Amino acid sequence: MDDIERRGFIKGAALGALAFTVGGAQVLLTPRDARAQAVPFRTLTPEQVETLEALGETLVPTARQSGIAYFVDQQLSIPPEEALLEARILNVRPPYANFYRAALGAVERASQARNGGRKFAQLSATEAHDFVDAMRQNKIEGWQGPGGGFVYTIIPNDALDVVYGTMEAYAALGVPYMAHIVPTKKW
Repeated sequence: MDDIERRGFIKGAALGALAFTVGGAQVLLTPRDARAQAVPFRTLTPEQVETLEALGETLVPTARQSGIAYFVDQQLSIPPEEALLEARILNVRPPYANFYRAALGAVERASQARNGGRKFAQLSATEAHDFVDAMRQNKIEGWQGPGGGFVYTIIPNDALDVVYGTMEAYAALGVPYMAHIVPTKKW
């Protein structure tokens, strides 16, 4: 990677930008910008995106508009050793897409079984919160997938990363963005 590319990459990383493919070219975008531009998903299906966005939004408000599905999808499409997903930190075995597919599938199956065939994204806010609380406690009868409590640990952390892991979010919270994260030295 030459110096100019490296500087651009580091600057983009500091702003929360990731590499997305748009029109056959790789561009740096935040997950929020990727959502605004409707960047095509590479790994997740439309059904998985719907579930992930609804679950993320239930756990961390604004996760949907912040681009949780774009963040997770982009991270699933890169080499596992580069992924910023909570699944990697908690030692889920790659490929991480297997975990997310199984977890989102378990949420959907359990939601439909508990709620008269309704998808998780169709639940009211109260129903979604009740579902998540039961999932967190591993109290969903017939759950088939990674442990509900484990899913509850991973998805909220991914949502928190995408909602609060940007310079704009730090500013909105009134928290100074730490200089050790933003490169200040010229290469």
